[in-house]
Amino acid sequence: MKPIFGRGPSLQLRLFFALLISASLMLADSRLGAFTNFRYLLNSVVAPLQYASNVPRDLLDNVSRQFTSHQQLLIDNTKLKEEVLMLRSSQLLFTQMEQENQRLRELLGSPFVRDERKMVAEVMAVDSDPYKHQVMIDKGRTNGVYEGQPVLNERGIVGQVSYVGAHNSRVLLITDPTHAIPVQVVRNDVRVIAAGRGQTDNIQLDNIPSSADIEPGDMLVTSGLGGVFPEGYPVAKVSSFSFDNRRPFAQVDAKPEVQFDRLRYLLLVWPTNVDKDEAPANDESLEGAQEGDASPTVNPDVATEQQETTNG
Repeated sequence: MKPIFGRGPSLQLRLFFALLISASLMLADSRLGAFTNFRYLLNSVVAPLQYASNVPRDLLDNVSRQFTSHQQLLIDNTKLKEEVLMLRSSQLLFTQMEQENQRLRELLGSPFVRDERKMVAEVMAVDSDPYKHQVMIDKGRTNGVYEGQPVLNERGIVGQVSYVGAHNSRVLLITDPTHAIPVQVVRNDVRVIAAGRGQTDNIQLDNIPSSADIEPGDMLVTSGLGGVFPEGYPVAKVSSFSFDNRRPFAQVDAKPEVQFDRLRYLLLVWPTNVDKDEAPANDESLEGAQEGDASPTVNPDVATEQQETTNG
């Protein structure tokens, strides 16, 4: 007797076709970028949920501010006035040093970069993967953010933008194992490459010969090579220098200036060498807030090439 419902393909055959289709889709995405626009659309859809997840924290912050005592506000106001007075007195010296530095650069024929555009961004989420040091910020393509953009805070270099969505972006921190940045020693201008090792309180200097003039306590700042980070911003301080005769290079560790476990507000920077159409048209941008030199962040391939040039 013929059954009423015919039997379909076997489970093994269905599994084979499912694996074949999945592999084809992954290959098309990795090689051809077929789903880039689809991921961008999904990111835009999820963005409101990320903003909504921050609502409880914002409410708690508002409640906390409401219960601050009047006496504490008076004390804070007095301290702020004293700090403003000290900063204004320091600014007089900085203005004089800036003019002197400009004259020296003109004398030496060195480039001078100034009038950087800046924008404050807030950290929305931190990557939970222990092998990835990335954070999500609340500024995206609509604010003029672009991939590779340098990110700072009040202590120094934080990282660079690795992905840009419509209303948020992902920042790759300098402590990530895949990140490298060209730096120089303030004491003697020795240029080296600092690479992340997956630790929030430690980065390493790659391919350093035992004869290199680097000592514990030396301050490392961005060197200006690579065309990403503004020049002269603090990166880390050398914490140890050791050499083993059985190894070709010295072991040099440095402690980052930024406290990566306490990130909340960051500063996006548009160096003056960036095209004007990439600059933000948002009112939140702090145009001309500070003057500084442009310097770079690099990926590991660029970092290796620059280190070979330095060692050569």
